[in-house]
Amino acid sequence: MKRTVMSVAIAAILMTASGCVEQRQMGEAEQTDEVRDVSSQSVVMQPVVLPAVAPTEQQASQPASMNSVREERDQASAVSADMKTAIKAVPATLNATRQKSYAAESHIVGSLQPSLLPGYNMVDRENYAHYDDGGVFKVVDEPVSTFSIDVDSGSYANVRRLLNEGRLPPMDAVRAEELINYFDYQYPLADEDGEHSQQPFTVTTEVGPSPWNQQTRLLHIGIRGVDVAASETPPANLVFLVDVSGSMQSPDKIELLKSALKLLVAELNANDRISLVVYAGASGVVLEPVAGNMQAKIMNAIDSLAAGGSTNGGEGIRLAYRMARQAFIEGGINRILLATDGDFNVGTVNFDQLIDLVERERKSGVSLTTLGFGGGNYNDHLMEQLADAGNGNHAYIDTLNEARKVLVEQRQSTLNTIASDVKIQIEFNPDVVSEYRLIGYENRQLEREDFNNDSVDAGEIGAGHTVTALYEVSFVDDAGQRIDPLRYGRPASSRSGAGNDNVLANKDELAFLKIRYKTPGENRSELISKAIPVDMVTEDIAATTDRYRFSAAVAGFAQLLRGGRYLEGYTFTDVLELARDARGDDRFGYRGEFVSMVALAGSLDRVAQRSVSVQ
Repeated sequence: MKRTVMSVAIAAILMTASGCVEQRQMGEAEQTDEVRDVSSQSVVMQPVVLPAVAPTEQQASQPASMNSVREERDQASAVSADMKTAIKAVPATLNATRQKSYAAESHIVGSLQPSLLPGYNMVDRENYAHYDDGGVFKVVDEPVSTFSIDVDSGSYANVRRLLNEGRLPPMDAVRAEELINYFDYQYPLADEDGEHSQQPFTVTTEVGPSPWNQQTRLLHIGIRGVDVAASETPPANLVFLVDVSGSMQSPDKIELLKSALKLLVAELNANDRISLVVYAGASGVVLEPVAGNMQAKIMNAIDSLAAGGSTNGGEGIRLAYRMARQAFIEGGINRILLATDGDFNVGTVNFDQLIDLVERERKSGVSLTTLGFGGGNYNDHLMEQLADAGNGNHAYIDTLNEARKVLVEQRQSTLNTIASDVKIQIEFNPDVVSEYRLIGYENRQLEREDFNNDSVDAGEIGAGHTVTALYEVSFVDDAGQRIDPLRYGRPASSRSGAGNDNVLANKDELAFLKIRYKTPGENRSELISKAIPVDMVTEDIAATTDRYRFSAAVAGFAQLLRGGRYLEGYTFTDVLELARDARGDDRFGYRGEFVSMVALAGSLDRVAQRSVSVQ
């Protein structure tokens, strides 16, 4: 009888949450109808804005999505002590099963998420692309690995937001390469031979022990884009494309967005051009292109933005590209900055159609950067893929300090592309390396033949940007190999040079690295190549550089958050110890913040494990 009563109580609380969501959705639908009545076409609005719903005093002090949460909590207060005990068991159960809900192409968390923050359990519709961890490959079978570079950092900031909310992130929210590439590893401006590169970037390599497996090594590949002096920076034609739909009506969305854009505006000058386009149920021009030194006019236009209505993102993107072409600067930076939670719900909403739209528009020479905001309905899958299709980059803005990092400190990297369609290909020597796996970059894999095909799109590098890739490798004589040899397979040495005069049979080289890139505006790629010698291997991890150890710590952290399939019992505590000793020159405190994130994740993981064990 008691179990039945508790089951009824749980159902009642969940029904209450569902009812609150339905009421909120009905309110948004009414706003949508109002906007559609005004116009279904693009309109020009001077100086502002689309219809908005004025927030109440209570809404102004907290996210709109919190109202329903408080109603749920108030109704729950009347439940008996026994029923409350049953209700408290719900988050733990959900925590145990939080990684198991996947759609065919994307992971949509569709339940009440466990959180340590009081009153923060909300209906969560966040959308993440599902992918499996990259596997281990035998060098004798597949000696070549090819992938596109990735300079996005959105996954790191989003993971930080989720941890600060008191919950471990869904596995698919964690893209290892974006966590690793969040940090500047201060690669040298000169090549390893001491010569300053005539290319748009330098390449650094290092090989040392793996911190999570004594039988394997890590091959660390680092790329650093050349710095461009402020006096040599081309003028920028920037279009701010801002989502002002009802879903953006909370302090961590529209208000944070406005403050973030102001930070960037303060860095611009008379040579730059700024325009502002907004979209909700319809799209419109708030600010025609003006010189970047017209600060007051631009700031006033940003201040006037308010949220309300549905989200026709497709129409907004089309209008933004038209504005960018109108103010196009030959030889300059022409870029759209799309600021949204990615929750498109009217107009063009099909994922593939939106990607196709951006791929067509990028041919005009205008790039697209996406800036993600907020939670609860955040569409990470769409935001990341739109940036990829638009020859841009993706960042997630969870704090004003993150906005300063992306739009002020790293403004050149974010806006000024110095190399496009950058691809990496590495061939491992089967006489030395038995197995390898690339950590991260799962959605950046290319076919071997794509490397030399200049029509295949790849990632871009901005001025001063750093890109890091880590391979875990097993040597031929190591005991750490994960794949058994074939009973009837030939030894690696018998394959070297067989029937191919171009094959070099020797044990002096670990691998051969090749990088292709295009100078912006060019159609033909250029090639950089270098051998990675075996004598580069460092046997003691303490003798490796700070950047090697810190990047390894971040890689270990990312893999732990994704389940730690290859980590051989490596723990958050191990990551913490490695990262603490490798912080090096931490000018802005980002590495110190990472150490705090690891400690928090370790605590949340222990809470989750104990909650499950109680069931």
